[in-house]
Amino acid sequence: MDHQRTALQQRLHVAWCVAGILGSLLLYGVMQERIMAEPFRGERFTHSLLLVLCNRLTTFAVAAATLLVRGLDARPQAPLYAYAAVSLSNVVATTCQYEALRYLSFPLQTLGKTSKMLPVMLWGAVILHKRYRWRDYAIAAAISTGCAAFGLSGSVAAKAAAKHSGLHTSSAGVGLMVTYLVFDGFTSTWQDRLFKGTKMTIYNQSLYVTLCSAGLSLAGLLTSRQLLPAVAFVTRHPEAIVSIVALSLTATLGQLFITHTIRSHGALLFATVMTSRQFLSIILSCIVFRHPLSRGQWVSTVVVFSALYAKSLSKKGGSKSGGSPQKSSIISERRQAASIGRANSSLDGAVLKPDPEMQKIS
Repeated sequence: MDHQRTALQQRLHVAWCVAGILGSLLLYGVMQERIMAEPFRGERFTHSLLLVLCNRLTTFAVAAATLLVRGLDARPQAPLYAYAAVSLSNVVATTCQYEALRYLSFPLQTLGKTSKMLPVMLWGAVILHKRYRWRDYAIAAAISTGCAAFGLSGSVAAKAAAKHSGLHTSSAGVGLMVTYLVFDGFTSTWQDRLFKGTKMTIYNQSLYVTLCSAGLSLAGLLTSRQLLPAVAFVTRHPEAIVSIVALSLTATLGQLFITHTIRSHGALLFATVMTSRQFLSIILSCIVFRHPLSRGQWVSTVVVFSALYAKSLSKKGGSKSGGSPQKSSIISERRQAASIGRANSSLDGAVLKPDPEMQKIS
């Protein structure tokens, strides 16, 4: 009887984690497209750095509150340049992610972000001297091919950009996505190198990374002279404030659910849920914002997500081989969690990477 009750509680907790991740991040995707792709009473929002600033300040506040309430060490556990380096790369990637929605449709942007596996592998080989199996390269190639086929099988321009469709518009959108993929892959790889060997909790890392990111975002707004126009925009359109706050809260809430899910149920469940979330985000965007997809684009989407699910299953198989269960679990969590942010994805926010120290505060 007790065993059955425990099993039921376990299933309910898994369901709670899955619902939390899907609910928060699906709403995050809707808010992202609402702000960047849809007009506010005829005027479009063009200040992406303000979104990055608000997101980072929200995550910073949550990290600071958690450290304070739990009495954890809030002193920096790594050189400040390490936090700043990760922050700079992350801010560039997130800004490009948002800006791309001005030129490309949300389904293409979301599908394109699944191609991050290839640049992550390339950066890992160059910076960390990692070696990958042929299966990993095959999956990365299948995902990239599916994304390219999606772009060639139908319309991919954002609604506003479609009125001025042409080589310049398409090139701008693709260029932003390529920049996003390069910097996002660099962020997680460089983070692994900088923070390797340091004993810091996820909240300590988040505190300083988001603080640096907020400072960089504010500096970008000031130097580009976007701060006052951004404030003027939200003053003219108070409804934009609601959307921006919702975007920041759902991104932060999604990170908390992701961290809790990895810590409680492992990286395999997280990877599977995040893959499902990306697919559901595309479907939801097509319904809410009426993005018609061609038959070829649907086929390309199925190819990409089939490859992603195959990747998740290969991780499951690999976790059974060699080494102690505890060590295999830690390695699996680090590999999967490294892709969180602004995850994977498409999740915005500082890249959070659980480590064994998290077990002490769970």
